[in-house]
Amino acid sequence: MFKHAQLETVKAWMADPAHGSMPLHARVQRAIRQLILDGVLEAGRPLPATRALAASLGVSRDTAESAYGQLHAEGFIERRVGSGSFVSERTQRLPVRSHSRRARSSAPHLRLSQRGMAMFQGGGVRDFFKPRAFAPGVPETRNFPLQTWERLERQVLKEYGTQALLHSPPQGMEPLRRAIADYVNLERGACASPERVLVLTSSQQALTLCASVLFDAGERIFIEDPVYHGARKAFDAAGLECMPVPLDADGLQVEQLLAATQAMASANGPAGQVPRAVFLTPSHQFPSGATLSLDRRLAVIEWARQQQGWIIEDDYDSEFHYAGKPTACVQGLDAHGRTIYIGTFTKSVFPGLRIGYMVLPEALVAPMTVARTLLDGHSAPIPQLTLARFIDAGHFGAHVRTMRAVYAERRDVLARLLRAHLAEFVEPQVPAGGMQMPCVLIRDIAETAAVQAAQRAGIDLLGLTGLYASSRHQAGFLMGFAAHAPHELEAGVMQLAKVLRGLCR
Repeated sequence: MFKHAQLETVKAWMADPAHGSMPLHARVQRAIRQLILDGVLEAGRPLPATRALAASLGVSRDTAESAYGQLHAEGFIERRVGSGSFVSERTQRLPVRSHSRRARSSAPHLRLSQRGMAMFQGGGVRDFFKPRAFAPGVPETRNFPLQTWERLERQVLKEYGTQALLHSPPQGMEPLRRAIADYVNLERGACASPERVLVLTSSQQALTLCASVLFDAGERIFIEDPVYHGARKAFDAAGLECMPVPLDADGLQVEQLLAATQAMASANGPAGQVPRAVFLTPSHQFPSGATLSLDRRLAVIEWARQQQGWIIEDDYDSEFHYAGKPTACVQGLDAHGRTIYIGTFTKSVFPGLRIGYMVLPEALVAPMTVARTLLDGHSAPIPQLTLARFIDAGHFGAHVRTMRAVYAERRDVLARLLRAHLAEFVEPQVPAGGMQMPCVLIRDIAETAAVQAAQRAGIDLLGLTGLYASSRHQAGFLMGFAAHAPHELEAGVMQLAKVLRGLCR
């Protein structure tokens, strides 16, 4: 028979709302099975008769009989005519599930591969799931033309029917690849064709593909310093050695890249291994906001030609430029086919869309597409086809123009608020584009303490120090402004001022 505590455990399991979708007999069966798995009901233990169990649990005898029947079919109990039901002797071989401290301490040692450990220790890339105050990289979604999107999605389903429910080609749906090629050619000055576009789920996936397909562990890659953390973590996880190149007001200091290349080429042994690629965010550098000058773009292209290396160009939020027209992308200037262009729609449309892309040199299309099949196979067809219509009908361009004006106003509002209420703590570096503002700490406050205290107060900041690969760094943080209306920015600044003053006491 069940002890009182065991019977109450079964009743609690049955009453748990999380199990409410199960039939009643399944809840009884699962509860008893869990007691067996936890070692509470040991092998050979007699079980109550179905009539007695039904009465104790307040269920019908048929329910208890169905529960026992399933337990018997699964081998957890034995039913002997004239003797009753017993926990099966076979359950002695089951590992006991225990939540005790002793069980946790005897758990098997976790052994990961070097790449797995690098990914785990790197902490991954944290998305800001809710637009809390100043979360960087989060767009405004309340202004999105949702009715237009719904209408286009209905058109897709009407035209494609059940075909839209099948797998997409791993390279992406042709209408979207064509729309992307047309868009980047017109708006970004790229040189793209639908055949060279690879549709992905994100720019992070593109970076991971570049790191794993183009390089072996131990190879080197030039990166900006500071650099987008998602890129550096992708390269670190692939076992690459990141070689930082400093920035100034005109972006990456290409003369430093050329000098480092020459020095390594002259050295012997591992020190002589010249990186075969450089990672850039040239249109709007992350996090500084600098734009790479034309002469430096041309110099990087010539470096790639001479070294037979790659330029990995991340054009992550180039649509949002607030002073004049955006600078044309590096890929469109590269006549040698050495540039891999990465873009995403998570910032310009909405984060939940999960569509990014690469414009690839022709020779890389097949290798990258095949490698992509080993990750997630393909992107969902319905959002791809809907986005293609959204772009082709001009809705995407109209939305970007609207949000560009909205974001420019919010950038200016945030700059004014910081100068009015936080001038004693930070110096804002107002960017010419993008969705976040770098702020350098000018008060003797620890960056980590400021970020953690702000987080406890409901404010998300991204520290600047962790974005540097070298010892040259400025303490501070990035403040996102795109997702917040002016009154929300004001409330957030006032709360942050309170947090920083609390740290100075």
